[in-house]
Amino acid sequence: MTRSSQPNPPERGPAIEAHSRDSRLSRGLSGTNLERAGDYNLRTVLQVIRLHRETTRIAIANQTGLTPPTIANITGRLIEMGLIRTAGRLHRGRGQPALKIELCPDGAFGIGLTIDRDHLAIAILDLCGTVRARASREIAFATPDDVLAFIGDTLEPALAEGQVDRTRVLGVGVAMPDGVDRSLPNQTRGYDAWNGVDTAALLAPLLPWPMYRDNDAAAAALGEAQHDHDFACPNFFYLLITAGLGGGLVIDRTYHRGAHRRSGEIGLIPDPTAGRPGAIVQDTVSLAGLEVRLKAAGYTLDSPETLGDGDDPMLCAVIDQWIEDSIAALLQPIVAVTTLFDPHAILIGGRLPGWLLERLSAGLSEALAGVELPARPAIRPARSAQDAPAIGAAMLPFMDRLLPSDSILIQAGR
Repeated sequence: MTRSSQPNPPERGPAIEAHSRDSRLSRGLSGTNLERAGDYNLRTVLQVIRLHRETTRIAIANQTGLTPPTIANITGRLIEMGLIRTAGRLHRGRGQPALKIELCPDGAFGIGLTIDRDHLAIAILDLCGTVRARASREIAFATPDDVLAFIGDTLEPALAEGQVDRTRVLGVGVAMPDGVDRSLPNQTRGYDAWNGVDTAALLAPLLPWPMYRDNDAAAAALGEAQHDHDFACPNFFYLLITAGLGGGLVIDRTYHRGAHRRSGEIGLIPDPTAGRPGAIVQDTVSLAGLEVRLKAAGYTLDSPETLGDGDDPMLCAVIDQWIEDSIAALLQPIVAVTTLFDPHAILIGGRLPGWLLERLSAGLSEALAGVELPARPAIRPARSAQDAPAIGAAMLPFMDRLLPSDSILIQAGR
């Protein structure tokens, strides 16, 4: 990060893929220099202010261990960059009141775009993590042209609604499922047009900012860990229920991808409870799986929000059976996650309405209580369940440009 009147994003280029970002934002055997140490300290101070919302230079020095002159220098730079501002004085006890410091919400923005098999969504976050604007469109198996049309229709209104200064946009995060062309029920012909599409080149004419791409489950998990300032759960497993089923493992607030960057594929685990050869968990635990059952009973699922907890006994019976079968399909995979990784929590998010996420979480927690385990995680809905991938995607530019990481100190390979 260079000293300037505002944060300067890197020059526009190909989308920064998750594996490329992780190679930079991860630990390694490498030295550092004063410039990188200074960048790390600046990011750390900004994160302290971000977490506390409002603080003082003395409090920052006490928390970070940096000297008061260093804190004064860093906060001065952050004020020049438009990322923080003074907020009066703290009158407490004797002596001169301490100067209060807070984030400047308009100091930086991130745009998040979700491209899923059953919908498209866009969200804009400010530096404080507030969602300034959002929009979505129900569309099954959107083609590249559909995505361009959606952005063309929604971007300018969203920027206007959020009062976003384009020069303060750090970048665009794009969240897509891995294997977007993987066959699902009711998949339309022509959806394989995504094979070989350069996402950055496709979107560049409409989104002229640096681009960061990740899979939807990873974006949702990272968004849960970084977007919510009050989130005190450094180790968790995220279940993302959309058209398919994905998972994300976060250890010490860091997303764990595995050797081939395909960790968390819980939906592809064989499901012996389904009673048919070749069945996988995703066949049941997904909106696509629920939609198959609804259609068989004569119902059409226009959008997940229409899944009302209503008085139709036949609809309720279909949903009840789906919940029961989903719990059965998920139980052993969740036992494996619990025993192997010992997470604080299992978070369930995605496109299901809140009441359905609550029922699924409660039922799975009850089923897990019947299993003898060395430790038992809490199972609950994710806080930003509905828009989690888009919100998480919008966090990616912040993570790359402003938030602290041990790798900022690493000099080799940068």
